[in-house]
Amino acid sequence: MEGRCIMRVVKSVAEMAEVSRELRASGKTVGFVPTMGYLHAGHISLVKAARKDCGSVVLSIFVNPAQFGQGEDLGTYPRNLAGDVEKCRMADVDVVFAPEAAEMYPAGYATYVTVEGISDRLCGASRPGHFRGVATVVTRLFNIVRPHRAYFGQKDFQQTVVIKRLVRDLMLDVEVVTVPTVREPDGLAMSSRNSYLSPAERMASVQIYRSLASARSLRESGETRAGVLTQKVRENLSHEPMFKAEYVELVDADTLLPVQSADGRCVIVLAVRLGRTRLIDNMPL
Repeated sequence: MEGRCIMRVVKSVAEMAEVSRELRASGKTVGFVPTMGYLHAGHISLVKAARKDCGSVVLSIFVNPAQFGQGEDLGTYPRNLAGDVEKCRMADVDVVFAPEAAEMYPAGYATYVTVEGISDRLCGASRPGHFRGVATVVTRLFNIVRPHRAYFGQKDFQQTVVIKRLVRDLMLDVEVVTVPTVREPDGLAMSSRNSYLSPAERMASVQIYRSLASARSLRESGETRAGVLTQKVRENLSHEPMFKAEYVELVDADTLLPVQSADGRCVIVLAVRLGRTRLIDNMPL
C-alpha cells in the first residue's frame, strides 16, 4: 500500500503545483475530487472512491465565478471552509486545495475553454456560459493538480459528459471516473443547493425521484418509447404544484442528443424549479 501524508491545506496555485510534483515524484497515484465546497455525503463518496483507487487524494474547494450567470447565486452559494476542511480530515484527504478567485483568474486572465454542442443543450440552454466556466476551471485544475484520476458525481450528468469530451478532445492525461448519485433516504439527490429549500419545498422535492423511478419501472415493464417515458415523469411532477419543470428528456448517454427509444445507453434527465431553487437529477435506463 502506498504511504499517506498528513493533510495539507493549500491556498496558492504555485504551492499546489509543487505539492503535485512531489506526489508524482514519490510514485503516488493522484486522485482528484473537484468541488465547490459545502461538502455532503455525495462529495465524501467521491473521496472514498478516490481513496480506494489512489495513493493520494486531493480535493479542491473553489466556488467558480466563471460558471455563474448574471442573477444566479454566486454571492449566496453556501460556504463553510472550516467545516469542509474538518470533513476532509475525517475522510482521509491528503491535500485540500482552496484558492481564492484571484489565484485561479489573475489580473488579465483571458483564456476560456468551450466544449461545443453538448454544452448548449439541457442546462446549457437555460444557463448560457455555464459549461464554458466549468470546462475552463476544470482544465485549470487539471493542469495545476495533474491528477491521474478525477472523480465526479453522476447527479451532474451533463457535466460529466462535457468533461469526458474535454479530456478526449484535448488529449489530457487523466481518467475521468463517474461515481453513482448519493441520495437522501427519501430519494432526493444530495446537493449543496438543497440547503436553500424551505421545509415545504423539501417535502415536495421527493417527487423528483419518484417521478424518475416511475419511468424506470415503466421501462422495466417493457415500455421503450421516449415520449411515453418522459410523459410519465411529467405527469408525476405535475402532482406537485410547487414544481416548474424546465426540461424532461430521454437522451443518449454519450452525446446527450434526444433519442426516440430506450433501447440503447440512455438517461432520463430533468431540471425543475422549486421556489428559488433549481434542482437537477437523472435516471439511467
